[in-house]
Amino acid sequence: MNKTKLEQPKKVTLDIQDRRHKLLVDGKPFYINGAGLEFGDIARLAKYGGNSFRTWSTENDQQSAKEVLDEAYKNGLLVTMGIEVARERHGFDYNDEIAVNAQYERIKREIMALKEHPSLMIWSIGNELNLSYTNPGVWDAVNEISKMIHQVDPNHLTTTTLAGITQREVQLIKDRASDLDILSIQMYGELSNLPHLVRDYGWEGPYMVTEWGATGHWEVPTTSWGAPIEENSTIKAKNYLQRFKAGIASDKTQCLGSYVFLWGQKQERTPTWYGIFLADGKETESVDVMHYIWTGKWPENRSPRIHSLTLDQKVAADNIILTANNACIAYASASDLDGDYLTYHWEVLYEPTDLKDGGDLEEKPSAVEVKVIEKNNQSLQFIGPEKPGDYRLFVYIYDGKNHAATANIPFQVK
Repeated sequence: MNKTKLEQPKKVTLDIQDRRHKLLVDGKPFYINGAGLEFGDIARLAKYGGNSFRTWSTENDQQSAKEVLDEAYKNGLLVTMGIEVARERHGFDYNDEIAVNAQYERIKREIMALKEHPSLMIWSIGNELNLSYTNPGVWDAVNEISKMIHQVDPNHLTTTTLAGITQREVQLIKDRASDLDILSIQMYGELSNLPHLVRDYGWEGPYMVTEWGATGHWEVPTTSWGAPIEENSTIKAKNYLQRFKAGIASDKTQCLGSYVFLWGQKQERTPTWYGIFLADGKETESVDVMHYIWTGKWPENRSPRIHSLTLDQKVAADNIILTANNACIAYASASDLDGDYLTYHWEVLYEPTDLKDGGDLEEKPSAVEVKVIEKNNQSLQFIGPEKPGDYRLFVYIYDGKNHAATANIPFQVK
């Protein structure tokens, strides 16, 4: 049986007119309004105005790449498919020709299995391979993979993602991985500077922003004992909008669009830092912002806003140190644009010790049971932990309409 036109693979190309780079899908301009999505809600992404998502690998231990692509197709979305490429920081040696060749052959099999899918758009070769590495031979391997993809799959483009951007990495990509079609950059707190950095460092081709969002845990102030101070969900949402306007939308010549991080939830330093959803699927203000960015309209019902969180009338920057087994009081102030009734949930976690780099899997710290003296929705009076150590107090504020606001405070017990 002959394939229908809809079942044919998309023909994805690049075009440049008047010095403006454009991504074309079957000859039509396509600006990426996307999200990073490994286990997130694909249907909700489409409903809220997204047109694409990216993955980090072809196998995520929950769904096969074929199943992911099929669901994308069902929802009218295109996919930048991640290809797992070994990292030097995990012990891979790019001077080991046997290992490099085995990786190449494994990736070729993955390409051959998926290249005809109608929701495939771009191949992303590896993720942040420049993080904590020394051997530039990784870019030779990336270039060989890109050349192989172009040979066996003439319909789709190739890219690789960088953690940040430096003059050195731009030059290495130009010198050693020139077969790539697009450069992809991942940046957080400094995103507003990206269009200037791209030009200052001499990248003249098209690029995508494949991760952006909350201020990184390496970019924020810390307590005196080194705990990073997380911005609350309202501050994050404000930053998402400002950074998108300044760091992505402002570049009309080279930027092809972006993938916000993360259309889902994960534990990375905290369970609320990078996901714009909570673990139970509730939406934060940052989801509202993405809905607005993609559609030009705010959702009918908005997420709560949090104004402050204090512990014993102190904020996180005050380096809160409690005495074991002493009473303390937490207070949160929030509001809701729709007038929805708000409920408050409180939780104390140990400060995480399973700390990784580059988004590697971390274990969520266990919860700490504390004795509640009095709970009055916005306030919680409780007996602090008896064991000396580092902790973090979280508040989750719900509007009863599947939306939430969050904030947390690190504290020590002595």
